[in-house]
Parts: sequence; C-alpha cells; structure tokens
Amino acid sequence: MESLDRGRRAAGLALVVLAVAGGLTACSGSSGSDGTDSATAGASQAAGGGTYTIWDPYPQFDDTSDWVKLLTQCGTEAGVTVKRTGYDTTDLTNKALLAAQQGNSPDVLIVDNPVVSTLAEAGVLTSTDETKIDTTTVSPNLLAAGQLGGKTYGIPIGANTLALYYNKEVLKKAGVDADAVKDWASLTAALEKVKAAGKKGITFSGIGTEEGSFQFLPWFWGSGASLTKLDSPEGVAALSLWADWVKKGYAPTSVINNTQTTSWQEFATGDFAFGENGTWQLANAKKTGFDYGIIPIPAKDGGTAPAPTGGEFVTLPVQKDAARYVTSQKLVTCLASTGNSYTTDTTLSYIAPTEEVQAKQVEQNAELKVWVEAVKAAKGRTSDDLGTKYPKISEPMWKAMQAALSGSQSAQEALTAAQGTAESAVQ
Repeated sequence: MESLDRGRRAAGLALVVLAVAGGLTACSGSSGSDGTDSATAGASQAAGGGTYTIWDPYPQFDDTSDWVKLLTQCGTEAGVTVKRTGYDTTDLTNKALLAAQQGNSPDVLIVDNPVVSTLAEAGVLTSTDETKIDTTTVSPNLLAAGQLGGKTYGIPIGANTLALYYNKEVLKKAGVDADAVKDWASLTAALEKVKAAGKKGITFSGIGTEEGSFQFLPWFWGSGASLTKLDSPEGVAALSLWADWVKKGYAPTSVINNTQTTSWQEFATGDFAFGENGTWQLANAKKTGFDYGIIPIPAKDGGTAPAPTGGEFVTLPVQKDAARYVTSQKLVTCLASTGNSYTTDTTLSYIAPTEEVQAKQVEQNAELKVWVEAVKAAKGRTSDDLGTKYPKISEPMWKAMQAALSGSQSAQEALTAAQGTAESAVQ
C-alpha cells in the first residue's frame, strides 16, 4: 500500500475513533493481530500455519455451535488455527475502530452492513481489489451495501429483510384475500375491512431509533422517494400513509414506541391481520398457534417495495503485514463457498447472497420463496454512495416519523424540518 494512502487512512481513523469511541478505554494489545509480536508472526507465516483472528457479532454462538465449527474447519483447510471472538454488534464496531488505531486489527472482521462504509471511510478495511476476493456471484443489490467511492469492502455473508406476515383466520373473517393485496390502496382497503370485522389491522415498529427507520424504508422507497430528499411528495405520501393508519385506528398508537420485538409480540396475540417483520421471526411464527402467511411489502403503485437489507459483511481489516491477506482470503472464500453459505444462512435465518444458494434454500423450504423475492428487491441503507451520510439522514427521518405518528405535526411539516436538519448534517 502506498504511504499516502496509509497516511489518509490513519488520519481518517483517528477522527472516527474520537467521534465513535469517545471515552472508551482502549484495549491493550500487541503488534501482531493474533497477540504475537511481529517477528514471531513473520516466522510463523514463513513456515506456514500460525493463528488468525476472527471477530463476529454472534456472541450467542459458543464453541460447540455449527458456526464456530465452520470457522475452525475453514482455518484447518487454510492450514492455520482460528481464534474467534463474538461481540455485541455495537461493541464490535467500537472495538474494531480502537484495534485499528492500535495496529491490532483482527484478520477477518464480520460486521453489520451499514457499518462497512464507516469503517471503510476511516481506513480500517481493505478493498476486494486489494485482497482479490471474488464477488462476481453476489447479487449486486446486496453487494452495494458494502461499496463506497467505487470500491467494494468485503462480501455479504447473507441478508435478511422485511415482509408482511398475515393471520389467515383474521383475513378470512374479514373477507380479505391476501393475494389481492398488491399496492397501498388494496392494503388500506383490507385494513378497513379488518377493522370493520372487529379485529386489528397492522402493527409495525415506528420507534424513534434506527429500528424505526429500518421499518419505514420499504414504504418510503416504495413510494419512489430518495433519502437525499426526505420531503419530496413521494416521501410525504409514505409518512402520511402510516400516520393515517394510526389516525383511523388501522394501526395501534403503540407503534410509536414499538421495537421489532414488541411489534412481533402484538402480532403473535392473534388479533392483528398484518405484522411487518423479518426473516428472523420465522421460528417464532411457527409457535404462534395460528395459520399465517407472508407477502412482500407492496410498493405504492404495485410490485414489491425495496426493503432495506440486514445482515453482515465479511471484511478484511488493514494489516501491517500484507502477507497475511493470502490466508485471510482463503478463510473468506471458505465461508462464502456454496455449501458453507447454505449451512451458515440456514443457521442465521438469512437469505444467501448468491442465486445458486437461494435456489437451494427455496428447494429445501418453499416458505422462503417470498423472502428470496424480497431480498432480490432489497436495497442497502448506505447504497447510492450515501455511506456515512446515511445515519445523519436516518435520525431526522425517524424524528419526523415520531412527530407525524403522534399527530404533533403533519407529514409534510415533519419531513420539511427533517430535510433541513439532514442537509445541514451532511454538508
């Protein structure tokens, strides 16, 4: 790597660490990414083998899990020992920034896709051009979440997104055919019938956090709106839709404070016709005790709305010793291989990032067909080269949602104010 590029990375990293990590106490570390000194690390690589570190956001998996067994297997195939640590998602971002500042980054870092642009801009990550990671089979819309400035930083391990779960019995009693819900008008008409039949319409998460923005984006993007113009007529139409549902009693006032978990708990009572939620609730859906179905979130005028992609990217942080990338690339290739991708995405309740594995998932579980369709239409929150601008837009957006859902401002007023805040923040 050229010294100028390295200098820019160091400067960018210092700024981001100050902004994100703030008062955190830095972890002590040594110069080698696996805790060895550089001379010992160099000798290990020259002889083959050595220890390679992997950090991931899956602390729920211990050493007996299929996930950790896969990491160990990939290490064995690459001729090295893998040392894996699982962190909480937020904690992982901070630790990755601090480790990079200390020159003690893990060899492989698996992070939530919106974080990729933050770490890339700070100079923490290598690009796939540098490390020769093959991304040609990955769906372009999923890969876009890890792209910034024309470069790609890693590869998605899988994706999840949002759709509408529905209660078959509630819809039947209201005389609603779920297959006829194709756009906003038909969905709203269905909610009206459900309410008239004495049941509840739809629940979702409208909380004033990124979780709320995540759930609003399918409606926002499904209107044709762009995140660079929050108060466009299309954006106002999307927020008006949600606000009108609350005002007319088609959605409960609790959506203002609902997380995706509490929203699911409402749907699981059996009183609601629809619940907006993700692939991660499939196991819970089977435990509800009632017949359910799933349809894509409809766009305003029909078709599947682009929902935001969730899921993580496998990335390679910058190392002082570039020779380590050869083995790290082998580890990533192993994790992303067709057979391993299927196993991993099944374990994580993700949709695979390649069409070949997606087809296998649907073949094994027909229920995943709607999720594959949703993922194919999905979009990264930091796509369109928004990168680190996205959080500065998302916060004013969720604040506008709160204002409109509570009735303290109209959708137009709330989004006009949000646009002004976002423009100032991204300058």
